[in-house]
Amino acid sequence: MSYETLYAFMFATSALAISPGPDNIYVLMQSLVNGKKYGLATMAGLMSGCLVHTTLLAFGVSAIIKQSETLFFGIKLLGAIYLLFLAFQVYKSDASVALSGENVPKKSLRSLFRQGFIMNVLNPKVTIFFLAFFPGFLFSQTLGTVSQFYILGGLFVVVSSIIFGAIAILSGAISKFLQGSSKIGIYLKWLQIIVFVGIAAYLLLSDK
Repeated sequence: MSYETLYAFMFATSALAISPGPDNIYVLMQSLVNGKKYGLATMAGLMSGCLVHTTLLAFGVSAIIKQSETLFFGIKLLGAIYLLFLAFQVYKSDASVALSGENVPKKSLRSLFRQGFIMNVLNPKVTIFFLAFFPGFLFSQTLGTVSQFYILGGLFVVVSSIIFGAIAILSGAISKFLQGSSKIGIYLKWLQIIVFVGIAAYLLLSDK
């Protein structure tokens, strides 16, 4: 078992969770507009959706691995290309972090949990990202691939939940910091680019 691979996975997950994206911005805005517990409910829904994607990935890719190492390498190659594409998209995007609570609807905790879950499960980009992200971080020669994918999915949910939860709880301070710093958007933009390129390189160089 390679603990270094797990540490690398957790670091990459942390960096991506911190970087501004639709999910963590939505959690932040729900917390600012409706209150911290509403942001936490949204976060819980989003993370529950990740477990569905993990299940689809675990059984689908595991079957492919059993069939052909060549097919598995093809998945990793396409994953690396997709991650480089994401890095290029981030490079072209505006570095500013726009925060606006005008279009944030006020809903119940149950509704926000359900909405977060549905947003995540029905987003094909999440499926593609998991397919690109997870296969290069298989960490054991003896543990089954299904178990490994579930462990990675669990770590992804735990690490992301800690960061998203902190965003919800510290929403006021984070919002003021983002609005008061002109350079933070640039730093976070390049953090995303470095992480995407780094994971792509890792996928290409990995011999798993």
